[in-house]
Amino acid sequence: MKRKKFLSQTTLGFAGTLISPHIFKNQVADKSLLSKPDSIIPYAISTWNVPEANSQAGKALEMGINALDAAVRGVAFEEANVKNTTVGKGGAPDRDGNVTLDACVMDHKGNCGAVLAVKNITHVASLAKDVMEKTPHVILAGEGARKFALEQGYTSENLLTKESEKAWGKWLEKGNYKPEINIENHDTIGMLCCDQNGLLSGVCTTSGLAYKMMGRVGDSPIIGSGLYIDNAIGGAVATGLGEEVIKTVGSFLIVELMRQGLTPQESCEEAIARIIEKQKSKPDFQVAYLATNKSGEVGAYSIYKGFTYSQYKNSTNQNITSKSMY
Repeated sequence: MKRKKFLSQTTLGFAGTLISPHIFKNQVADKSLLSKPDSIIPYAISTWNVPEANSQAGKALEMGINALDAAVRGVAFEEANVKNTTVGKGGAPDRDGNVTLDACVMDHKGNCGAVLAVKNITHVASLAKDVMEKTPHVILAGEGARKFALEQGYTSENLLTKESEKAWGKWLEKGNYKPEINIENHDTIGMLCCDQNGLLSGVCTTSGLAYKMMGRVGDSPIIGSGLYIDNAIGGAVATGLGEEVIKTVGSFLIVELMRQGLTPQESCEEAIARIIEKQKSKPDFQVAYLATNKSGEVGAYSIYKGFTYSQYKNSTNQNITSKSMY
């Protein structure tokens, strides 16, 4: 799951032209809160090496934008990046050639929203937020989610790029459906943000397993599996083979382990151990976790080496290599 290094570094303003106007509505926190002493240093962490997405979220936090809106803004860059074949427009299709996207969001109050198997809508993280804020539901799926998006003013567009279509055609020659370790065929961007008020929120967005069966949904849009936030404790996100994350409700597990007193690092390691102990032999898949607690500590762990995460803090963005079991 090696991530491409993006050579073009753009500003927050330029990136705004790439993404839905919905993402910029009602983003700045209550101005009375912004006058609080600057004792809390906001930060953003993301799965994989996504410097521009993570920087945009981090800069938004420094501007006083709340954690959830900053995270949605950050991942929107990758959702619009056609060179990223695992998220948003340009994502790898299912085995029938359809690009379907999944996403979820969760805020510091425990509110959450998710969309599953959505066609023709690029910014599904923003759409998941709209589900949370504008409907009485938590999850909308398939055609219902797409219809809701169009009602909210989202633009319908073909998500299958020529490059992804060409790669799909090549895959059809053999049709190998076995996940490959650290190959960009089942990647996810999970992002956790802490804003100037010390509030945590998170987002998870993906195009899912490349060449999946039509209708397949992994862990990414499942609250408690791909993402979980408890503002009193911390938050966690997952990436890798979603079926294995779902079986242990991985992100929720990590937050509960932190509640019991474990550090984010210890919690991520235990969550990976729970997956491994159910395997009869050395696994042939990758899973990785990223977590943070209310103290600002960060932990990351994966089954196999190769997982990295981005961290923006004190106006500095860096890519950090995670520890791994193997």
